[in-house]
Amino acid sequence: MSSTVELPRRSLSGRPADTVARLLESTVVELRSRPAKGLTVRSVARRAGVAPATAYTYFSSRDHLVTEVFWQRLQQLPPPPAADGTAAERAGVALGEVATLVAGEPELAAACTQAMLADDPEVRRLRDAIGAAIVARLVSALGEDADEVRIRALGLAFSGAMLQAGMGHLDYEDLPHQLSSAASLILATPIHDHGGDR
Repeated sequence: MSSTVELPRRSLSGRPADTVARLLESTVVELRSRPAKGLTVRSVARRAGVAPATAYTYFSSRDHLVTEVFWQRLQQLPPPPAADGTAAERAGVALGEVATLVAGEPELAAACTQAMLADDPEVRRLRDAIGAAIVARLVSALGEDADEVRIRALGLAFSGAMLQAGMGHLDYEDLPHQLSSAASLILATPIHDHGGDR
């Protein structure tokens, strides 16, 4: 194992907000006009009217750009309801809202699925932040019904559903229903002690 650690690039906080916003908006527009594999930081920079060198100081790769689009949208979601309905219904709503962030944009949805699996330090950082935000939404939605084992199981169900949708095996619009069904099963299942994590 290497002793060197690849450090992620600097946070976007403090960067010129209009430049970052133009690059992210241009990423979505580019994805509507070309296959995801044809997307490059340079093509996005050109559409945004930004020098490629400037774009690369903000974003390390096209995967970083696409993942940042998802992250920005996730941050704009309102908090999930914490009182209405059963625990399973609240969990289904909390996950369904995240799952449908890109439901109406199939090109972006497919690009997000691919981008978030990339082995890029910036993508890994955002992937961790996205995971933490989803856990926080679940904890908020479930309240006293939240526990570590079920939160982890719900996270796995969500990840699997998103991957299935990204591969075209599930319809993004159907994800809220599917995730509500999974939440009902997970939250109704008794937890057995198997001697801790393995």
